[in-house]
Amino acid sequence: MSVLQGNWKHEFIQTNGITLHYVTQGEGKLMLMLHGFPEFWYSWRHQITEFSKDYKVVALDLRGYNDSDKPQAVEAYAMTELIEDVKGVITGLGYENCILVGHDWGGLIAWNFAYTYPEMVEKLIILNLPHPAKFKEGLSKPQQLLKSSYIFLFQLPFIPELILQWNDYQAIASALKNMAVDKSIFTQEDLEAYKDAAAKRGALTAMLNYYRCTFQSLLKNQRQWSILNVPTLMIWGEKDTALGKELTYGTEAYVRDLRIKYIPNCSHWVQQEQPQLVNQYMREFLA
Repeated sequence: MSVLQGNWKHEFIQTNGITLHYVTQGEGKLMLMLHGFPEFWYSWRHQITEFSKDYKVVALDLRGYNDSDKPQAVEAYAMTELIEDVKGVITGLGYENCILVGHDWGGLIAWNFAYTYPEMVEKLIILNLPHPAKFKEGLSKPQQLLKSSYIFLFQLPFIPELILQWNDYQAIASALKNMAVDKSIFTQEDLEAYKDAAAKRGALTAMLNYYRCTFQSLLKNQRQWSILNVPTLMIWGEKDTALGKELTYGTEAYVRDLRIKYIPNCSHWVQQEQPQLVNQYMREFLA
């Protein structure tokens, strides 16, 4: 049995002019999950099973990833487009709002969506992605710049694609396994699933176009972030080698109702490395 098979269902939805693939399980209030790079819906496998007991869980493949449409233009991955994708999914599924959960890039989309459409987010859960204001602030400091140096590599044409697909997409598997504190959390079957998703035609360039499009606008953006009134939980693996824990400090200046849960000896892949603890913290917050 493939690791991609389970009690969940595979569905497609039209939104914002494209078709997105998602996995769903359960009934009730909508819990929408947004993954990061270089992942796909599968990164939420431990949460889908747990929260489908009480919610209609929907784990998206973001545009450009796995079985979702992969527009070619770089500007197709602007944050404004990603926000409208999420809005279209919520309304297309027949809901007015949701519990929005995001990790890594999915977290950045979730932050921006909550600011743009706060009435559509009942509660916000962010995993290992700082508030956009704190992220931009962090990029002005040498320590975080060094950790984020790969972002600058991703701005180049062609070369990042060649690196990531070299030797049967070994860089994808290495990024996942090498960053993890507990290397055993990713089985060989897990790694193959991530490699296969990245190997789909057009996916690698689409995944990199997130960085090529949004990173430039992040640096140029002079936006003044207001105080977010959506109740928010941040969960943070403290051994994240890409994003320092210090990026979370001061987030309370931007979020009126904020809770932060730190998980020691845990990497950037927090919901996969410590699923039981992540699920516990999410349960406590939602209760």
